[in-house]
Parts: sequence; structure tokens; C-alpha cells
Amino acid sequence: MRLSIETMLDYQLTAPADLLLAVEVAQMPDQILVSDQLTVQGVEVLTPVAAEEALGRRTWTHAEGRVTVHYRAEVDVDRPTPSLGGLKADEKRHLPALVVPYLFPSRYCEADRFVSLVECEFGELSGGDQVRAIAAWIRDHVDYVPGASNATTTAADTFIARRGVCRDYAHLMIAMTRAAGTPARMVAAYAWQLEPQDFHAVVEVWLEGRWHLVDATNLAPCEGIVRIGVGRDATDISFLTIFGEAQLIAQRVDVRQIG
Repeated sequence: MRLSIETMLDYQLTAPADLLLAVEVAQMPDQILVSDQLTVQGVEVLTPVAAEEALGRRTWTHAEGRVTVHYRAEVDVDRPTPSLGGLKADEKRHLPALVVPYLFPSRYCEADRFVSLVECEFGELSGGDQVRAIAAWIRDHVDYVPGASNATTTAADTFIARRGVCRDYAHLMIAMTRAAGTPARMVAAYAWQLEPQDFHAVVEVWLEGRWHLVDATNLAPCEGIVRIGVGRDATDISFLTIFGEAQLIAQRVDVRQIG
């Protein structure tokens, strides 16, 4: 399927600041970038740098006052509906070097705090069947409530509050999956059929030698997910990091099927 993506960000900086922008589509085998254009107004020189694991890219710049970002892309996505059932977990000693860090606890995904729970709830399962059960448990026990969390909310906070948004669902999914001994990473993405339209956070789990997409919220089909970047948790995948203070004026994301 071919998807059209349009993104607009509009911020007012309270003082001069460095910015790290990550809104461009990552070029990957199952999502082929047909065309794209990034336009940023109110900033100095744009300096692209490779993103985490060299998947996608970030852009450094410096600005003061008002900053407006426009990004447009067309992407061909060729990805079947994922089926995790029956997939086996890889032996840890055979994991590639880049995958190993995704076994460990991170800033927002305190995997070590979920080991007992995961063993009790899902210990009889393994591999893809266990991942599916974890995702189903989260959907059954956490309510999707916009505004229920903030930038400091962790997986443990979400588990206690039992409410959150896509970022929180992804953090909890990652923490529980890592606690089960399966590598999991966070994915910043655009999502077809997501309502309301916005940036989306999903998860990839490592099974049988490759990454598999999982949307713990079940709000968008994985065959319509377009990755921007990946990382340990929200620390690594922010669409805009401002090293200073700013006021949001407007933000818009629009993803449509055009072919």
C-alpha cells in the first residue's frame, strides 16, 4: 500500500536553543520511501545525523523565536499482518550485538521490577505466544486515557495507574517482554487508520532472528505502521528534543492511503 504522510510542528522558543528533530521516515525493506521533503523555518543550518542503530536519521539545528516544521512523504509499505503465534525465542547467547541492549532495563522500562509478575502470569508460555499474551493482558488491564500521563511516567507508573497513552502502553509492553527474557525495543512511527491522527509509539520484539511489530494499544494495523526510528524507550525516539524551553502552538499529523 502507498501512504501519504504530512506533518506540521509549530513551536515558540522562550530562549535560543538547540533542537534535535526526528520526523523523517526510516528507509527499510518493508517500507520504501518514494519521496519526501523536510522544510524547517526559523532555524539555522540543518545538520543530519544517523539515528539509533542507523535506522532513520535525526537533524540538529539551532533556533530562537518561532520554529515551524513541515514534512511530507510518500511511502510504499509491503508488510503482511504479523502473526506471532508459534514463533520461538532465540537463545540469548546467539543474539546479535545490537539486539543485546534490548534485554536490559532502561529509564522508562524497569524490566527488573516485572520479573515475578511475568513469571506468575505468563511463565507457562514462551516466544511469540508469550508476547501475544502480554499484549492482550495490557489491553485488558490498562485504559487508554489521553492526558493520563506525562514525560516522566514509567512502565511501573502505568502498571499502578492502569491508564495511559500509546507511549505508556509501549513502555509497559517493553518492560514486561524484557522481563520475560525477550528483547524488545520502542518504535516511533506514523500510523495509518490511527484516530485521532498523531505520532504513534509501538514495539518491536526479537523472535526467530528478526524484529516483529506489536501495537499494544491495538489502535492501528501493523501493516500500516511507518517507522521513524527505534530505541530503548521514549528517551531515544522523541520526534523533537528541545534543549531549552518552548511553547507548543500547533501540531498536526495526517496519514492517508493513496494507492
